[in-house]
Amino acid sequence: MKLPFHLPIQSSTMSSSSDNKYYYLAGQDVRHSIAPTVHQTVADSLELPWKFQLLDVPSVEDVIITFRRPDFAGGVVTMPYKQTIMAHLNELDDIATTLNACNNVYLSPSGKLVGSNTDWVGILECLRSASPDGQGKPALIIGAGGAARAAVYALLTHLNCETIYIINRLASEVEALQADAKKYSATGKAPKLIHIQSMEQARAIPAEESPFYIVGTVPDFEPKTETELEAASMLRYFFESGEKGVFLDMCFNPRNTRSLKAAREKGWPCVEGINIIGWQIGQQYTNWAGEEKAKQIPHEKAWEALRTAADKNPFINK
Repeated sequence: MKLPFHLPIQSSTMSSSSDNKYYYLAGQDVRHSIAPTVHQTVADSLELPWKFQLLDVPSVEDVIITFRRPDFAGGVVTMPYKQTIMAHLNELDDIATTLNACNNVYLSPSGKLVGSNTDWVGILECLRSASPDGQGKPALIIGAGGAARAAVYALLTHLNCETIYIINRLASEVEALQADAKKYSATGKAPKLIHIQSMEQARAIPAEESPFYIVGTVPDFEPKTETELEAASMLRYFFESGEKGVFLDMCFNPRNTRSLKAAREKGWPCVEGINIIGWQIGQQYTNWAGEEKAKQIPHEKAWEALRTAADKNPFINK
């Protein structure tokens, strides 16, 4: 599958190397990720001498130590390091700077570590392939971290969703997200981010202004505190009111999250987070291996490997 729009091309020196290299998924609690099967399938198909490994480490400093090794080929960065890693890299490309979040690290021609963001591509295509009918309509994001920034960017700049509701525990995190989102106004579209903090505020939203696209960007956990219970109630309310659009949960461990179950019970079309992996592969390998190699990706084979790995993984299918 090829993305139906043009993406900026970054170069890499890795595509011509004959030495064995390693590339990684770096984060916390990634031990049971399905990513290695997918990425190794792609690397082998492209005849890249790379081995994909999981890097489950307690600090961002541990991530950087590994990324600075001479056998580093590229990296995927996940929670909780999508923002903290940025200060440790040599450079940030335009998209990482704009989003203030990094989930992709590649090598420049001179060997510098460069941060990028490909999450937004995965989010965009997950939503757009599920239904294009939400363009221009209000949207909702659960969370205000690095993944939420990619979601805001995809929703605003490519789906024209200028009103975006945010459900998040900490107001300070939403304020930081709003500050970063102001950078998108360079596109001529200033985002209207609205922090929904109570059921009363949620109920006050007219049905015609309810969110069509809803994106979950937080881990799956049982709500316990008063604030967490209120947030869960607000999300269920939006599933019950207004138009049934598309719900994408970026969390896929477990695969069938509490939020996905709640959405399906109310008849919402849902997209599992594993699909984000498949949709961003093209841009990831463009960054890591160069444009010519990326053109050779066997996308159908990669998607098949993704789905098979997900179906066979007992840890995410709880």
